[in-house]
Amino acid sequence: MKFKIACLQMDIAFGNPEKNYAAASLMIDRASSHNPDVMVLPELWTTGYDLANLDGTAEEEAQKARVFFHEAAVKHQTHFIGGSVANKTEAGIENTMLIYNKNGNFAGKYSKLHLFQLMDEHLYLAAGKEKGLFSLDGHNFAGLICYDIRFPEWVRAHALQDVEALFIVAEWPIQRLEHWRALLIARAIENQCFVIACNRAGADPNNTFAGHSMIIGPWGDVIAEGGEGEEILFAEIDLDQVKEARSKIPIFADRRPELY
Repeated sequence: MKFKIACLQMDIAFGNPEKNYAAASLMIDRASSHNPDVMVLPELWTTGYDLANLDGTAEEEAQKARVFFHEAAVKHQTHFIGGSVANKTEAGIENTMLIYNKNGNFAGKYSKLHLFQLMDEHLYLAAGKEKGLFSLDGHNFAGLICYDIRFPEWVRAHALQDVEALFIVAEWPIQRLEHWRALLIARAIENQCFVIACNRAGADPNNTFAGHSMIIGPWGDVIAEGGEGEEILFAEIDLDQVKEARSKIPIFADRRPELY
């Protein structure tokens, strides 16, 4: 099965949800002219990394984002991997990805498990506790957020559930661009699946971000890659290639987990 992908590599206004919702709506409208099957937004696209002010800008149970993606999915008949938003829960403010299918139905969510201390996430955010597994059109996928890609055991825990593509959303800084590229390609090769990674563009008061959203095949081939600026990255993937890769080099059958 083939999927047309659109990664919305946004420049995010620091601590300004209203402006970011408007910008996302415009990018979604632009992307829809290409009739993608799936649109992907970046991490914390409603607020950026204005963590110190999340008490005022985070959404109760991500209510506004839920309505936004429901309406956008119905309007454009497109699946949405909703980047992530600051989500007020009973456990605290979580960094939560929302998934909606093309009929506007909620299809899953994932709250970032690994908090990045270098950017003070552990001071302002509560860590998630569940995997990011979900299904669209009868295919198994997983959602991960930024720092998660540095934990191959966490990625493999998803791949073992017959996942055919990993959707990764991020605010990855420019100084570690080569880590971003190398880690994403490695995650695709070692798990023999597609990696669809949507990073943000632009800068905030503390960081400049890398852009370079990427769509990578199960052999590690880079199908599409963005630049550093704001853009929409398009590509088509063929999920049948996952079965082909896994049949030619049967790494899942050859694992020795009893010795790991």
